[in-house]
Amino acid sequence: MVFKIRIWLWSTNVKSLESVVAQIKDIAEKTGVKIRGPVPLPTKRLEVPVFKLPHGEGSKYWEHWELRIHKRLIDIEADERVLRRLVRIQVPHDVYIEIKQLTR
Repeated sequence: MVFKIRIWLWSTNVKSLESVVAQIKDIAEKTGVKIRGPVPLPTKRLEVPVFKLPHGEGSKYWEHWELRIHKRLIDIEADERVLRRLVRIQVPHDVYIEIKQLTR
């Protein structure tokens, strides 16, 4: 039985995200299943302005902190053995992964 699987990946660290994507692509190539992606989705940019007070005689100014969230999307037509291999992937703590089965 073949399942259509959609995998969403997101992280603030691009290198960790790309290593997980490479593992998924490697599994798909070795098992010979159809894969679509990885599709890079738009990067979400969160900016936080922080007002910094001077110590003594100085001017006040704003510091800007930025957090970028990188996302990837992968579609796979997989059977049970491929799903077992996907579940065993070593995912770093800063990479979040969501797997959904698509309807036929």
